[in-house]
Formats: sequence, structure tokens, C-alpha cells
Amino acid sequence: MPIRLALLPVGAYEPRWFMAEQHMNPEEAVKAFADLGAEQAVGIHWGTFQLTDEGRDAPVVALGQALDAAGIAHHRFPALEPGERVELH
Repeated sequence: MPIRLALLPVGAYEPRWFMAEQHMNPEEAVKAFADLGAEQAVGIHWGTFQLTDEGRDAPVVALGQALDAAGIAHHRFPALEPGERVELH
């Protein structure tokens, strides 16, 4: 059965030398999305509070760049603001 929805972390990833073992970055999350063959993903674990070195909005910018590089439409992998909701079908 194919995976319909993947919840993938996109934040708290810098500096990589320290965080790489605990958190994936947006590029790795996009690769995981593709590897899973999921229909849809939602980027989680970002923007709630400053935990690591990247800026608050850096994960969203990096996610967009990673999606572009992978040729994946942005609507298939949004990173929702804390409290934001999306209706999936």
C-alpha cells in the first residue's frame, strides 16, 4: 500500500557537524519524501522556537530550494506555520 502522507522534520539542523545525527535538513527531508514514494508530505519541527543556528524561516526557504532542485511541486510538501492547517484529500 503506498504512503499517502509523510510528516517529515525540516528544522533544527544547523550546525550540521552537531545536528546531523539528530535532525535531517530540508534537502534530506525531500530525499526521504522521494524515497518513500509518498503522495504528500508536511514539513514539521520548525519555527516554534529558536533551537539551533539556522534562522526561523530558513527551513522554509531551504525546503523550497530542495523541492525545486528535485522537481517536486511545492504544494506536495508544504511546511505549515505553527497552528496552520491544511486540508488533504
